[in-house]
Amino acid sequence: MRILHILNDLTNRGNGIVNVAVDLACEQSDSGHDVTVVSGFGDFVPLVQQHGVRWVPVDQSRSIPNLAKATFRLMQILRRDKPDVIHAHMRTGLLLAWLCSRFPRIPLVSHLHNVHDRESNLMRLADRVIAVSQSVMDTMTKTGIPKEKFRVILNGPLGTPRLPKLEDITPEPLEGLSLVTVAGMNYRKGIQELVPAFERVAAQYDKAHLYLVGDGPERTLFEDLVSRSPYSARIHFEGWTSEPQKYMLGCDVFVLASRRESLGLVLLEARHAGCAIIATDVDGIPEALDHGSAGLLVPPENVEALAQALLKVAGDEALRGTMRVAARKGCEKFTCKVMADQTEQIYNELLHATPLKAQRNESETSLPADAAAATHQRDVQGVAD
Repeated sequence: MRILHILNDLTNRGNGIVNVAVDLACEQSDSGHDVTVVSGFGDFVPLVQQHGVRWVPVDQSRSIPNLAKATFRLMQILRRDKPDVIHAHMRTGLLLAWLCSRFPRIPLVSHLHNVHDRESNLMRLADRVIAVSQSVMDTMTKTGIPKEKFRVILNGPLGTPRLPKLEDITPEPLEGLSLVTVAGMNYRKGIQELVPAFERVAAQYDKAHLYLVGDGPERTLFEDLVSRSPYSARIHFEGWTSEPQKYMLGCDVFVLASRRESLGLVLLEARHAGCAIIATDVDGIPEALDHGSAGLLVPPENVEALAQALLKVAGDEALRGTMRVAARKGCEKFTCKVMADQTEQIYNELLHATPLKAQRNESETSLPADAAAATHQRDVQGVAD
């Protein structure tokens, strides 16, 4: 099968959308498919090429002249490569592919990773929409997108070529009773609740330390928040790392305090690393943690509930051991191969449709006016989405 993926870039900065696209492209190519990635440059270009993926550079940055060039270039690529299916991961690429795949008609799949931005509604333009969780699908069907257009495929980061194998990773030497989060430094990740919740733990455990692994637009504000904490010496900003697993392997407790989260790739990685996990009960997070079987769920934006959960797990070594075992149970469903196999089923479903609709229905052919104005602004944002 000839598969073409399109996204803004292949930059390795913890963007879950890019990570999923890279994992899919590499796994599909390894399975014998003819795979092309159309994107701007990025750190992952050599990796996908090593796996036999053809990379075609197309700058998709927002400006009318540049997008006109990108549209023309994509039409050339489609005529030359004649892909069987196009898979769009971000909104700019989705719009370009939607315009270019109509004549000749090529099945178009969109991958809906986030529902936090109003322009996510644009992903409805595709013939099929892959939702990364049932929560994402339920949220978007409430906006009027037909349920039959959706297919749910949970992200599958395990076995990714992006990261070394767990047995080859040296755990990060962390101090004392270590609590770790791997997240973008932005309000959506709940850092403003995590810091005061940790202060409750630090007040009872003088060896407790919190490690904030990641970077983002609000980091300076969070650093200011931490600077006013009486426990600032035990709260560490680690920045972004290409190997977050070393922190997962080294920590006593892994926590994700997100206010919104479509699924949470880092939770799947933390499960694979055998972490004792605490996370907020919001959006797709319960699906990532098997609805509480693989980790402790707490209400979002609730400092007291988060603090009580942290105290409960931090103070009970036996409980942490039980939680580590539970986290790893059932992880085999989160592999790259499972994700790629399920995605291929969707491709085949479209290719074998008789006949494939000549035109998309009314909900597809009209761009949502409020969303079309901002298709690219947040495509490159987000860590571990």
